[in-house]
Amino acid sequence: MGAEESAEALEAVESGVGAEEPASATEAGSALPRPGRPPENGVVDQERFPGVTVGEGYAIGKIDDAGEGYGFRKVRRALGVTAFGVNALVRQPGYETRWHYHDVQEELYFVHQGAIEMEFGDGTSHRLEAGSFARVDAATVRRIRILGSGETIYIAMGGKDGYVRHDGKAA
Repeated sequence: MGAEESAEALEAVESGVGAEEPASATEAGSALPRPGRPPENGVVDQERFPGVTVGEGYAIGKIDDAGEGYGFRKVRRALGVTAFGVNALVRQPGYETRWHYHDVQEELYFVHQGAIEMEFGDGTSHRLEAGSFARVDAATVRRIRILGSGETIYIAMGGKDGYVRHDGKAA
């Protein structure tokens, strides 16, 4: 792994969403995503993620379908999400990320279980408990600290290039 790839991997660990991964599975000669590759057009690797239910135009899964133990649950890969980054993070008490920021990716964090403290480069910090959201601009320096004595689960979603207006249509 080169220095640039190492930096991307570290950023992914620190932020929860991470940088885009290299070459598509199609370019690599396979119709299914491989480890370390982004999903291709919503395709789910059912061998890698057997608990995920896949239908015509949708995929449904649970956090545990995307991995086990503490750390990242690659929701984007598990469900074949291609429009934005999304990961679930399962963290042990006392875990703390390094300070980090992004070049272009705005992030949204949602605390599903437990509590976190988000500390920002301006010196402020905020406690987020289960049910709380936080939006963070790409360039805003931040770190996350797990609070409490139990396991904490939070979701990190990232994207760029703006909001898609209400485009739902009655079926």
